[in-house]
Amino acid sequence: MNWADKTWTEIPADLADSHGIAILPVGATEQHGPHLGTGMDFILGEKLCRVVGERTRVPVLPTLPYGCSLGHSRRWPGTIALQPITLITLVKEIGDWAHHSGVRRLFIVNSHVTNAAPLRCALEMLRADHDDLMVAVINTATISERVRDAHFSDAQDWHANAAETALMLAIAPEIVRAELVPTSDDPDRTDNLVFAHPVNRTSENGVTGKPSLATVEDGQKLFSWMVDDLSEIVEKGKREAPPLDHSYFHRADLVKPTSANK
Repeated sequence: MNWADKTWTEIPADLADSHGIAILPVGATEQHGPHLGTGMDFILGEKLCRVVGERTRVPVLPTLPYGCSLGHSRRWPGTIALQPITLITLVKEIGDWAHHSGVRRLFIVNSHVTNAAPLRCALEMLRADHDDLMVAVINTATISERVRDAHFSDAQDWHANAAETALMLAIAPEIVRAELVPTSDDPDRTDNLVFAHPVNRTSENGVTGKPSLATVEDGQKLFSWMVDDLSEIVEKGKREAPPLDHSYFHRADLVKPTSANK
């Protein structure tokens, strides 16, 4: 169900079979401490969406490997960050062209936390331009309550922590520097703070949490939860209709006064 592998003669039939659904994975390229490769976010998003796409028979658009990573600063090499407006524009234009190809239900699956605000803006713009397009932004770390609990188990302001390290040990061990995992723990310093500080002011090494707790088994379990729970959401999306079938572009007829409401 990889969009990029399909020809223009095949995509319409795939979309008809999927109830007009397509999935767009959006990740990031950024430092993930001394023990994880910079592609962690987009690798997770791509692998997750590929499995879910096959299970649900839904086309998966090519992954966006860059995101809004400005908060990671320039302290550590490796981060390639987009401005929020750039990400908004990219996703909006991708959505416009996907709609032209027949997509009517778009799942934007976000695997980098601070992409959430720009992606929400893109969602608003797409809905305003395309009356027959439904859009959802799903954040991989909070797909479900059990997935959220696993991600937040060792830190509230987590990054490259036990959950992310376990996931990579399970699905992309080639980007894990196993010998550095035991020494990469760094505490969450954000408790009771008023302001949102960049990572250079909250972490010594780009990590927040305890990657030393990560195991392959935990990563396998967490990834299976993410696949199951995202697949369930996508399947639900195949059946969903707007609560009311009102046009975005046309005003409702004005209610004429009657003797009851004069």
